[in-house]
Amino acid sequence: MFLFISGAEIFVILLIVVMLFGADKLPEIARGLGKGMRQVKDATNDIKREIKNSAEKNNLDIDVASKVRDEISKVNDKFDDFSRPVSKIKDKIVDDITGPIKRGK
Repeated sequence: MFLFISGAEIFVILLIVVMLFGADKLPEIARGLGKGMRQVKDATNDIKREIKNSAEKNNLDIDVASKVRDEISKVNDKFDDFSRPVSKIKDKIVDDITGPIKRGK
C-alpha cells in the first residue's frame, strides 16, 4: 500500500493518466515528476541544513526528539520494574485458582 492507496486504485489512476495523455507522453511526465520530487527533496535538505547550522551558531539544542525518546524509555523501564512483581503475584494467584480445575479436583 503506497500513500494509503490500494493496488486497484493505483491501477485506475494509471489507466486514467494513459487515457488522458497517451502512452507516448508517460515517460516525459514521469521524468518531470521525478525532477520535481528531486528539487523538493534538495530544497528540504537545504532548509534542514540551514536550521542546523543556525542552531549550532546560537548554541541551541535541536535534538529534542531523542531526549524525549530517552525520557520515555526511562519511564517505561521504571514502569516495568514496578509491574513485574505485580505480574508475578497475579500469575501465582491465577495458577492457584486454575490449578485444581486443570487437575480435575
